[in-house]
Amino acid sequence: MELSRRDALAALSAAGVAVGGGGAVLLATDDESGDTTEESASSDSLDESEFETLAAAAEVLYPDEVSGVGEFVRRFVRGRARDRPDHAAGIADAAAYLDEYARAWFDDRFATLAPATREQALRRMNADTVEPDPDGSDTQRVRYFVVNELLFALYASPTGGKLVGIENPQGHPGGTQSYQRGPDA
Repeated sequence: MELSRRDALAALSAAGVAVGGGGAVLLATDDESGDTTEESASSDSLDESEFETLAAAAEVLYPDEVSGVGEFVRRFVRGRARDRPDHAAGIADAAAYLDEYARAWFDDRFATLAPATREQALRRMNADTVEPDPDGSDTQRVRYFVVNELLFALYASPTGGKLVGIENPQGHPGGTQSYQRGPDA
């Protein structure tokens, strides 16, 4: 299942980010390099290594059936952080800590570790069980700004929702057929 620009727009919309014409322009690309047509605040505070770290975390967190993860993460995070410099700074700090942790335990950046080792790093730091808190400890911030943010993005998207059977979540106008049919047996 390929994550698309439409998935990123839907996830941003679910996150409360205005994705009208400006959102579409933000997510449009000029060329194959992935540069956006409009500069955003996140471009100033998030660098390429942080996007790589986030994409590497998503590759571990997302089911194997999902493809197009790197571009989806880049589009979602850019859109989410565009008008929220504090949020962008939190994402950058959490990604930097994830890299720092990986270097301390595995002698390499998080993004360059094998997927199984990345998963082990997240579990070792308890990012799967700690309470998420944007103002908490480093691990709590990783849970909030990396793990929860990426999982929200996936499952708020049409493709991610389809993976878990919620392709028409509450509040989504799915047409009359969606509420007139009974549950699948």
